[in-house]
Amino acid sequence: MSFETPEWFFLLGTFLFAGWFWPHLQLWRPLRIITLLALTLLLADPRIEKTEDRLDLWVLLDRSESTEDLVDTGLPEWRELLLKSKPSRKDQLLFVDYASEVLEQGRGDSAVFTGNRKLTRTNLAIQNVLALANAERPTRVLAFTDGYATEPLVEAAAKLKARGIPLDFRLVREEATDDFSIARIHTPVRTQLNEPFVLGITVRGFKDVDVPLHILRDGHPIAENVKVSLQNGTGKVEFTDRIPAVGSYRYTARITPPDDAHPGNNTAERWIEVTGGPRVLLVTKYTDDPVAQILRQQGFTVEVVTNSLELQIGQLSGTRAIIINNVPAFEMPGDFLAALNFFVLEQGGGFLMAGGNQSFGSGGYFDSAIDPLLPVSMELKTEHRKLAVAMAIVMDRSGSMGASVGVGGKQVTKMQLANTGAAKAIELLGAQDKIAIYAVDSEPHTVIRLSDVGNKKNQLMNAARKVRSTGGGIFVYRGLKAAWDDLKRADLGTRHIILFSDAADSEQPGNYRQLLSEITKNSGSVSVIGLGTRSDPDAGLLEDIAKLGNGRIFFTNKPMEIPKLFAQETVTVARSAFIKDPVSTRSTGHWSEISPKPFEFLAEVDGYNLSYARESATTSLVAQDEYLGPLIAHWRRGIGRCMAISFPLGGEYSEKARSWESYGDFVQTIARWLMGFETPPGLGLRHRLEGTRLSIDLFYETEEWTQRFAQSPPRIKLLEGEGGGASYEIAWKRVAPGHFSVTREMGEGQVIRGAVQAGSHALPFGPVVVGSSAEWSFDPERLAELREVSRLSGGRELIDLSQAWIRPPAIHSSNLRIPLLLLALFVMLLDALITRMGWRVPILVPAGANVRRKRRRAKARARRQKKVESLPSPGPGPEPEKEIPQGLDEPGLPTQPTPGRRPITAASEDQDLRSSRFDRAKRRK
Repeated sequence: MSFETPEWFFLLGTFLFAGWFWPHLQLWRPLRIITLLALTLLLADPRIEKTEDRLDLWVLLDRSESTEDLVDTGLPEWRELLLKSKPSRKDQLLFVDYASEVLEQGRGDSAVFTGNRKLTRTNLAIQNVLALANAERPTRVLAFTDGYATEPLVEAAAKLKARGIPLDFRLVREEATDDFSIARIHTPVRTQLNEPFVLGITVRGFKDVDVPLHILRDGHPIAENVKVSLQNGTGKVEFTDRIPAVGSYRYTARITPPDDAHPGNNTAERWIEVTGGPRVLLVTKYTDDPVAQILRQQGFTVEVVTNSLELQIGQLSGTRAIIINNVPAFEMPGDFLAALNFFVLEQGGGFLMAGGNQSFGSGGYFDSAIDPLLPVSMELKTEHRKLAVAMAIVMDRSGSMGASVGVGGKQVTKMQLANTGAAKAIELLGAQDKIAIYAVDSEPHTVIRLSDVGNKKNQLMNAARKVRSTGGGIFVYRGLKAAWDDLKRADLGTRHIILFSDAADSEQPGNYRQLLSEITKNSGSVSVIGLGTRSDPDAGLLEDIAKLGNGRIFFTNKPMEIPKLFAQETVTVARSAFIKDPVSTRSTGHWSEISPKPFEFLAEVDGYNLSYARESATTSLVAQDEYLGPLIAHWRRGIGRCMAISFPLGGEYSEKARSWESYGDFVQTIARWLMGFETPPGLGLRHRLEGTRLSIDLFYETEEWTQRFAQSPPRIKLLEGEGGGASYEIAWKRVAPGHFSVTREMGEGQVIRGAVQAGSHALPFGPVVVGSSAEWSFDPERLAELREVSRLSGGRELIDLSQAWIRPPAIHSSNLRIPLLLLALFVMLLDALITRMGWRVPILVPAGANVRRKRRRAKARARRQKKVESLPSPGPGPEPEKEIPQGLDEPGLPTQPTPGRRPITAASEDQDLRSSRFDRAKRRK
């Protein structure tokens, strides 16, 4: 027996003292002694321990890609051996499958694993078993794995030891005799601008040879066919690199050995962040952009990007504000535009779009990823349309369009999304416009012959939604030829064709160059929406069609974006979005929200992009024309800031703006507003990646931050993927004063960007990515970690499966609190009953108390004897016979009681003693 809180036994001394000092409590009664002992034991929490004779054996089966076939082959034999060696029916055998996720298999009846096999998450599997294991039964864990987990086992080790559960393991792997791998690629997490750093790469192989190595930065080769010499199976190579621009950069290392058993571990990736102070990212169409010149003169760090198609999301790292200066949407990577939403809302960045004939609605930004960020609306209104438009849509209905994609929790085909896009285009057209739709596979099929939209919009939209995929490929030339033959009959000034095609399956271009020449000579144009990427086989053909057709080219590998692209192109064609005539301006007096310094704005602009101020936006300058369009508008989005300047700041139609005497002050003022306030000192952020586990630590030192976080704790927002999507918040863990921490498991190849928000300030980080070969890295440190965790938990490497049922030294503890509580209540009630009924029970008193009682009794007898002797004589006459009161114990005297007097007994003496005590107490009062 053991006691959880033995300090309560000190109460026994208190009870002894109370019984001696206050005898009237009668603590010496047996029932009261039993009650006090029961209550003391109850408080001490006794437990009876006994060894268990049963066992739960949890078997973990590594179902990752590196062990998939081996486990499937060996499982039937392992199950049979474990069942045969099971000692008794009380023992249980339970199976759990795991890889990237954990699936409980029960008693091993199913051998099919339906989860993701890209990672080996042994730590997660162990913690899952610990949550399911019965704490009242002894438990062992047996893992069948290759030992190369893709995450640390630290948390599992601590919990196994705390629960007393041993971890056994059996290595399941195929010793490859011809495998080469990149064991590690090492770079610093962060470096300064233009600071040299070392890029280290470790290669392992089964024999000592020279292995070719290729290194890429953001997909561009920086070293090719570098020979790595292996000695004793290991080779290391180091490079020195220096990056002249701020941002995050992805390094990729790839080996190309001639013979390799596992090609999956031949590639490794790593991101590095280059810091150099806050900067402005300027994406512009102008070679010598005046905005860049002014900002640099004012001391800003400016990164100018003129080839917008090469933009990477890593360039947002270290960026405080981004300016898009007259660059059309089709020349911006879709993922980069989508990434701006998180950059502004959660990372606290600033965003500005400047005007021009390829900006706002004219540049195809209507309904784009950044449309919700802009403080102006580019919606299409009747009074802003161009002259009537004749539009033809040529849609790919080949077999690839029948593939399904998930949208909003349900499955739809790519063809259905294209139909939705065509219907959206019809919805945006006016009654005076004309529309034709052709569906193409190996032949063009007329869906809608060129017709006036008029009041038939709903009818035409329903017809557009009925196109079905029928198989085969798409003959591009025939589709364009049929559309132009129909379109050239239109007597309207604007004739436009939208070609929607698969970038990987656009066949039979025919003599498309001659056809496009004819189209453009007759005031026609062709734009292309390509489903795929610019690297697909037929992407070059689609780009050439758009270029020769004086149109735009859009690529997307996300089918859900197809309807938006149709809408963007329709608005660009059908709307007169850029006013090319000079217009006067009028200040609204709201510039004080940007800067307290008053500005005398330019009196006239050469032209501007027509739009409408949104409801919550603030307009500082408007056009003095019939539209009263906003020229300068701004608002706050999330914790970031956005602004729209509708007139050009450079290039064509910017002469009046550039000659404005306050032009320089205006540009640097809006740049400072977009960048926001500097984060106060005393706040630091650190993030690191260990295997697949991302750890983020926030440190703060000053009393100011302590008080702020007491009122409003910091928040952390994460976004998965390189583009847009829904961000989510995770909870911090406060590990120490001035230190918050959180860990997050990541999937293979998963990209995460994040921001720590402290009030109105943000500390952005990322992108962070797990390399694509995490499952095949076979890091020896992971195997050593598994062996150590097994040893610390009391387990071992198991060769003979008949030894799997050895019971751990588990002792079951039974709590005695409830029996003791019931005993104490019973004895207390029994003692109360005896007292109430007047029943007498033996009283246990100490020896000292008996001596004192005897003395008191002797004194009482002496007083009574003296009282008897003092009685008066009866007078003359014969002397009566003396009657001695009973209890004087004199020999030879009669012992009959005296008439009229109470016999003297031990009980009467006790009663007299109590009476005398009562009398004395009464006299004292």
